[in-house]
Amino acid sequence: MKYKGIIFDLDGVLCQTDEYHYQAWKQLADRLQIPFDREQNNSLRGVSRMESLNIILANGIRQYSEAEKKMFAAEKNDLYCKQLARMTPDDMPDDVKETLIALRCSGYKLAVGSSSKNAPTIINHLGIASFFDAIVDGNCITRSKPDPEIFLKAAKLLQLNPSDCLVVEDAASGVQAAHAGGFDCAVIGNTARDTSAKWNIIHLNELLSIINR
Repeated sequence: MKYKGIIFDLDGVLCQTDEYHYQAWKQLADRLQIPFDREQNNSLRGVSRMESLNIILANGIRQYSEAEKKMFAAEKNDLYCKQLARMTPDDMPDDVKETLIALRCSGYKLAVGSSSKNAPTIINHLGIASFFDAIVDGNCITRSKPDPEIFLKAAKLLQLNPSDCLVVEDAASGVQAAHAGGFDCAVIGNTARDTSAKWNIIHLNELLSIINR
């Protein structure tokens, strides 16, 4: 096998929480009277919470203190978590679960590398924690993507070299992080289709044909 481990981003790869993020950011932006739409929300894929907030606030007409920013970030997270609380294993696409089962049965080591600090909550709600040998989230890192820290930590926990791992991403910043760390990368969906990822896939189960080449 060319690869011994697979490292997955979470949002947009194993599950879809974009709408939850959008609704939470939209509520905050509306309260602050800052324009915000779905196209702008898409540009926040793979970006940390505080960096996303700074991008949104840059469209406003006033400056905010660091204390205010921390308050806004906490407000957004509270709104987002209330929506996450409704998630169940039924919210995970069938092809995702089938792919994880197939990879496990084939002997691959699996990890999650997500910038989200809510990754453990999402994984528990979806009931997929048992699939992974390692989970690295926003609580474990000091530098967000496109810095490769998150993927390098995941590979270390898997006890594998970057060249032995395939990263699966849906955002340009994640693809950049993978390349910076020396990983091959498969990008899923249309968002990052024009990046320099080694593979572009539409459905997660396409991984099975890639890794078996």
